[in-house]
Parts: sequence; C-alpha cells; structure tokens
Amino acid sequence: MAGNVLAFTDANFKSEVLDSSSETLVLVDFWASWCGPCLRLGPTIEELANDYHGRVKVGKLNTDENQSTAASFGINSIPAVLFFKDGEVVDKVIGAASKSAFVAAIDKLASK
Repeated sequence: MAGNVLAFTDANFKSEVLDSSSETLVLVDFWASWCGPCLRLGPTIEELANDYHGRVKVGKLNTDENQSTAASFGINSIPAVLFFKDGEVVDKVIGAASKSAFVAAIDKLASK
C-alpha cells in the first residue's frame, strides 16, 4: 500500500480494525486488482489517508486474497468502503463515490 494507506488482511483485521481504540474511526476499502472502479477509487483513498493521517485509520483489504473477512461482512459488490468505530460498522459507501462523499462521512462519524 502507498503512503499512509494500511494493508488489512484476514490475519490482522481483528487487531487493526475491530480492536482499534474506541476514539478511532477506521475506513476499510474492500477492493480487488481486477475491479476497474476499485482502481479508480484508489487515489481517492490515498488522499483521504494523507488528509486524515493521525485522526482516521485508512486501509484497504484485497477481497481476492482475504475472502474470509470480506465474506464475514457480506461484501458482494466492490468497491465497498466500510467505516468502523468500536469494532462495529457505523456506515458504508458502495461503489466509487466522490471524495466529497467520503469527507462528509468521515467528518460526521469522526466527530461522534
């Protein structure tokens, strides 16, 4: 992963996402290398990771390589971005949304 974007996997998902501090918002981009919209969303995810570095944990989970985690959250369409707080999904965006849509969601959720 580039810059401040973390790589989430089946092996580290619990420790990195589900067990994150209760004050930490975690953005998880579920993607695959063959998915065109996922690849187009990639630069936006990188920008968000840089813009919110130190305030929001941002990472990507490759659904082909980490099928167990993707299945456990019912991911059947990608890109899918799930927001976690206190180990729970608190919001999600399905599809390649605009950066402003993600900023609005982050700003709303991070302030709670």
